[in-house]
Amino acid sequence: MFSFPKDYEQGWTLRNEIKKDGIGLHSGLKCRVVIKPTQLAGFHFSFSDDPQKVIPIDISQVRNTPLCTTLDLKGKKISTVEHLLAALIGAGLTHVHIEINGNEIPLLDGSAIGWIEEIEKVGMINSTTSPRPRPEITSPVVVNRGESVIFAIPSKKLKLIGSIDFSYKAIGQQIFSIELSPNNFVKEIAPARTFGFLDQLEELKKAGLIKGGALENALVCNGDSWINPPLRFANEPVRHKLLDLIGDLAFVGLPKAQIFVYKGSHALHAEFAASIQKVLI
Repeated sequence: MFSFPKDYEQGWTLRNEIKKDGIGLHSGLKCRVVIKPTQLAGFHFSFSDDPQKVIPIDISQVRNTPLCTTLDLKGKKISTVEHLLAALIGAGLTHVHIEINGNEIPLLDGSAIGWIEEIEKVGMINSTTSPRPRPEITSPVVVNRGESVIFAIPSKKLKLIGSIDFSYKAIGQQIFSIELSPNNFVKEIAPARTFGFLDQLEELKKAGLIKGGALENALVCNGDSWINPPLRFANEPVRHKLLDLIGDLAFVGLPKAQIFVYKGSHALHAEFAASIQKVLI
């Protein structure tokens, strides 16, 4: 029976490739990914029209876009990469090649669990090359954006603490902490779905966003209640915020740190990852 690694210290790649089709959240278009084993350390993208042109991910490729993380890969853009990257790095994979057909990663059910199930089907094997070293910070790193803040302090173990505060009664204030490991990620974070608000849907659609959004791929809040219950966790929204953070940290690696984030966003995460990168240089 397949089991995930016990920690993030070794190098792992897929035993076989994964092929997955789906709809992009913002474009509403069908897209496909083929996730392949590789002995190149890190996460790498290519496009189906030129699969041999492999581009390693880097924090400098991230572009601030509403509601998702978008990459600019030498002029070609890929949106909504965070859930897939969270699944890969959260599961303990360190060597992965992602081939894209389209300009967005399939949303699946709005969480990372669909990717985790695909990883379980094909399995994982130790890489024959060493993984990139995980970031180790020696002093606190702090980033603020308005009311939002994220900071990290040195730690031998990776612990994440997320906190959110929404005026919508169905969500309100939530806090969740977890000592991250592949198994804990799979059980406690991966199933948490993205969420949105009924009173914002028309505005987002007018802005050309969430064309692929549906009740099957996102939780929708209507103030005091959820339109499409049940929730998978009582505090599913804050867990999904940590899922987003984990995906955005894939650009620099999971640091050996305790990280606290209040009112996180993709822009905040990207600035934080860039700050970690600067500390390491």
